[in-house]
Amino acid sequence: MATDKATRTYRMSRRADAMEDTRRRITEAIVALHESIGPARTTVAGIAEAAGVQRHTVYRYFPTEDDQLAACSAHYWGNHPWPDPQQWRSLDDPAERLTLALHQLYRFYAEVEPMLVNSLRDAPDMPAVDRAFDEFRAFLDAATALLSTGWAPARGRKRFVVAAVRHALAFDTWRSLVREAGLSTRDAAKLMATMVTAAKTTP
Repeated sequence: MATDKATRTYRMSRRADAMEDTRRRITEAIVALHESIGPARTTVAGIAEAAGVQRHTVYRYFPTEDDQLAACSAHYWGNHPWPDPQQWRSLDDPAERLTLALHQLYRFYAEVEPMLVNSLRDAPDMPAVDRAFDEFRAFLDAATALLSTGWAPARGRKRFVVAAVRHALAFDTWRSLVREAGLSTRDAAKLMATMVTAAKTTP
């Protein structure tokens, strides 16, 4: 009796391991396809081929597009964590704080550029992809609020400081400065900090 129970436990454990391995392979296939060709061009057939499974297996683990995107996001951002705002809070000077934040954020953008380019391109036509960006938008909103404090802007200039900070944090701003204009990450961060400093006083 004890041997039969141990055998069943072993088989259940092996089955669970196999299921987890299949889920992981499908998830990694989704991530790879989104990063290389984008969500809009990713098909269930393509996912199945990349993962080495049948199409019905993909549907069994991820029945909907939202399920696929949720798994992709959790896996991808788990391997590419966003910068930690706690480090920024340790600096009292707002220009130094912003420069540090931008340097870290711009390095992060360089690491995840292919995924962001493809996903942002497809988001307007794919509501599920657009929804997947809600958490990152919230992160940027919180970062904007944090990095807009401490500047002591002239009267009526607060909204310009906030707008400048938001612009500095944008992925497209990084691409413009680094990929198109050829600035280094450090120089791009310093330039944007200078812009925000000017925004607090310039009419």
